[in-house]
Amino acid sequence: MLTILGFAMIATFLVLIMTKKMSPIAALVLIPALFCVAVGKGAHLGDYVIDGVSSLAPTAAMLMFAIVYFGVMIDVGLFDPVVRAILRFCKADPMRVVVGTAVLAAIVSLDGDGSTTFMITVSAMYPLYKRLGMSLVVMTGVAAMANGVMNTVPWGGPTARAATALKLDAADIFVPMIPALLVGLLGVLGLAYVLGLRERRRLGALRIEDEESVGAKEAVLVGAGAAAGPARPRKRPVGGGADGGDGGDDDEDLLKGLDPDRPTLRPRLYWFNALLTGVLLTAMILELLPIPVLFLLGAALALSVNYPRLPDQKARIAAHADNVLNVSGMVFAAAVFTGVLQGTGMVDHMAGWLVDTVPEGLGPHMALVTGVLSLPLTYFMSNDGFYFGVLPVLAEAGAAHGVTPLEMARASLVGQPLHMSSPLVPAVYVLVGMARVEFGDHTRFVVKWAALTCLLILAAGILFGTI
Repeated sequence: MLTILGFAMIATFLVLIMTKKMSPIAALVLIPALFCVAVGKGAHLGDYVIDGVSSLAPTAAMLMFAIVYFGVMIDVGLFDPVVRAILRFCKADPMRVVVGTAVLAAIVSLDGDGSTTFMITVSAMYPLYKRLGMSLVVMTGVAAMANGVMNTVPWGGPTARAATALKLDAADIFVPMIPALLVGLLGVLGLAYVLGLRERRRLGALRIEDEESVGAKEAVLVGAGAAAGPARPRKRPVGGGADGGDGGDDDEDLLKGLDPDRPTLRPRLYWFNALLTGVLLTAMILELLPIPVLFLLGAALALSVNYPRLPDQKARIAAHADNVLNVSGMVFAAAVFTGVLQGTGMVDHMAGWLVDTVPEGLGPHMALVTGVLSLPLTYFMSNDGFYFGVLPVLAEAGAAHGVTPLEMARASLVGQPLHMSSPLVPAVYVLVGMARVEFGDHTRFVVKWAALTCLLILAAGILFGTI
């Protein structure tokens, strides 16, 4: 009976969030609470939730302060020179433009927010693609894949969810996966190079006549948390050409956002912020301190040095409060779901059933099975549904065959390059909307390449012994 109720709880949760009948936070709380009562253990619900919250508090703290830290780094202009350098490198060479798109998306993805990454990347690269008549689906596809690989950083979402669902340390999941993820990122860069060469052959020799105009546009960025909000792309007239001649006011509106004179900039503190970020990431990789402690200290130091006045600090925190609340709220809501699933014994019964149905020969290879399954499952369902609903069951099944939860958690990250183009990911609509690309065109272009990137990461993870 617990097996049936467990699968019914997961199915109900998945259906409600995939059909958008409930928000993930509401579904994570109300559905398990209802099923906890249904199995006759409603009196223990409080104990399950408290146990879950106690184990998930470090993950929530890490996400909260990581979002604040990288939001402040964008506000103060840490990434501005990087964007300008990439644009200068690209010039009018389609190959360089596509490779630059991948590099820019990967770098900006360090903030862990897909929407911010896509806003910055599209705003910086769109004028070049339009001016050169390049394929815009190449831009959206490369940006989505680069962001998908980098989305596995511990504060990006999937790693935190895997750590939350399996009660593991995010650093133990992420750090050993770095070599495999670097292989995936190199794969994206290699693909960008090939696609860029294809665009170069298609378009032939190109030149941009008005270099001053391009130089002026290099300085225009779009980011999160500034006084001026992100640009709202308008609908493009049907039948517009690809040479950039039809953009007019639409292109100018797209490029409005964070200008070089925005009040949040701190140019005199640029090297301090760069050094602080380098030290923070190095300390995280070396595991000198727990990741939540590192980001807590980093966010406090970044705010205090860049914005010594209390009103300015409050303004920066308020600017990123929505992201902080949504992510941390999701983590604490997950405490109810995972607490009930574990406390009632549902996950044990479901895992037992799953172990009995998996052929004996596949049992020791459950990490490989999980990595392959992560492609379709994370594409057709949200990360919440996969990591909180499916991964715990797979992990229990793997444990019965000697596969560690860490191996299962790392394997579950494999599908992220494909997941970032899922219709269930809100950020992808920011990407295609700002780039004036039809979602169907983006999907047809990116799915095969993203799936190939996922399999490359999986193969590298197996080769390096981390999966």
